[in-house]
Amino acid sequence: MLSHLSIRNYLLVEAVELDFGPGLTVLTGETGAGKSILVDALALALGDRAEGGVVRQGAARAEIAAEFSIAGLPELARWLDAAGVAADDDVLILRRVIEANGRSRAFINGSVSPLSQLKEAAEFLLDIHGQHAHHALLRAQTQRDVLDAYAGAQQQAAAVGAAWHAWQAARQQRHDAAAHGQARQIEREGLQLAVEELCALGDDLARWDEIQAEHGRLAHVTTLLEGSQALIGGLDEDESSISGVLAGLSGRLAEMRALDESLGDVAQLLEAASADVAEAALDLRRYADTLSLDPERLAELDRRLADMHRLARKHRVQPGALAPLLDQFMARLAELGADDDVEALQAKEDTAWAQYRDLAGKLGRTRRRAADALAGQVSAAMAELALAGGRLEIALVPSSEPRAHGLEDVQFLVASHPGIASGPLAKVASGGELSRVSLAIQTALSGVAGVPTVIFDEVDVGIGGSVAEAVGRRLARLGETRQVLVITHLPQVAARGSRHLRVAKQAKGGFVSSNIESLDAAARVEEIARMLGGIRITSTTRQHAAEMLAG
Repeated sequence: MLSHLSIRNYLLVEAVELDFGPGLTVLTGETGAGKSILVDALALALGDRAEGGVVRQGAARAEIAAEFSIAGLPELARWLDAAGVAADDDVLILRRVIEANGRSRAFINGSVSPLSQLKEAAEFLLDIHGQHAHHALLRAQTQRDVLDAYAGAQQQAAAVGAAWHAWQAARQQRHDAAAHGQARQIEREGLQLAVEELCALGDDLARWDEIQAEHGRLAHVTTLLEGSQALIGGLDEDESSISGVLAGLSGRLAEMRALDESLGDVAQLLEAASADVAEAALDLRRYADTLSLDPERLAELDRRLADMHRLARKHRVQPGALAPLLDQFMARLAELGADDDVEALQAKEDTAWAQYRDLAGKLGRTRRRAADALAGQVSAAMAELALAGGRLEIALVPSSEPRAHGLEDVQFLVASHPGIASGPLAKVASGGELSRVSLAIQTALSGVAGVPTVIFDEVDVGIGGSVAEAVGRRLARLGETRQVLVITHLPQVAARGSRHLRVAKQAKGGFVSSNIESLDAAARVEEIARMLGGIRITSTTRQHAAEMLAG
């Protein structure tokens, strides 16, 4: 239940704090005072997108916070737990901050949240019926959605839609296989040839770097051998080799060291240098032993590298990318083979169709059970709304073909008076009659909905007199089981409220603002009298207003 609403710097509202309770709350005010501001602000707190210019002139930001008591809402509690939102003391606060530059932030219980989470939370809390909802009722989709909502079949309908799309995808896959078989055959033959050419290279595809390195050594083996021998000679074997020079220098240093022992460190350095030269010469001899002229191996590597370069040019890739390219080609061949398995594709389509047909059949049975109940409830309400003898019929007409919404189309047929044949809403009902039928449907839906709060934004436009009294009674009765907020211009409806809020414009400091206040008993009499008599309020209108409130 909505327990508190705070609005700051939103449109004409500077600052408003409102407390709410159970039952029927009515909101009234003169035309143009901004009665719908409250609903629009609340919708922002519930996740609606903010349009530009909603921040009050001169303010940096607008802020709307809606506080809900959520005791006794187990589904919402499970959703909050899954979303990682803590609900302290069975209280949920949805808050929206909108900057003057158009940017906005959303919060759930003080934690930053995406708008999508606010919308999901709102689905457990509140329904808003706008003043033009009856126009939407003329659309076939809206009529189907109304019936599904009344039947509690929204999840069933969603499952049917998903099954229909899965069936269509399987069907399209089979059609494509039949229609494009020749093109796939050509693609498959080309891929098969490419795979055979690449597979002929064997393990060489994955050894590109290794083969390149070996080819480089074989191609320059003569140069490497000559260089190795020259280095070995210079280090150890020639008459003037470095090892011989170092040996001579070491002998001369030994003579000097006999005269001065402080040359010991220099002697150690010369010994280390001689050892390093000997080790280098040994390593070069080992390396030279591994080198040998092998013209046949070199020719083989030349051929392999040429084949890899040729295929790389053919497929417009680097030689090192041939191995992953082969994997791609083989995966695509597997896909093409699966697409050509017509029997498997047909079986997949048949399975998808059977699942859709089963789900759609169950949905149709649910709709048929709910259609009679909803039609009866709305017809009874129509009698209260000065449409005595009128009736609503809900026809389930088999679709010409299976559709995402099921195997039947939903049609609302209405007869506004006894003895008149029922027909489509758009052709039979007048504007006022359509508004009353819409109100009857909305209250019927609200009676079965799981949300604890329902808001009606001037859905009583175009009616008056005894019909207005009937509307007021019906809304008050709904308030016995739901928290109901009604924005109205009818005194007959306003008099039925257990609480009364009034919106008024006032000028302050050169700015015009809207103020929302809660009315006490005396103020309610004055407001109902204003609604009855207009500008000039007399003792008679006050007395009439008091009688309406007392009745």
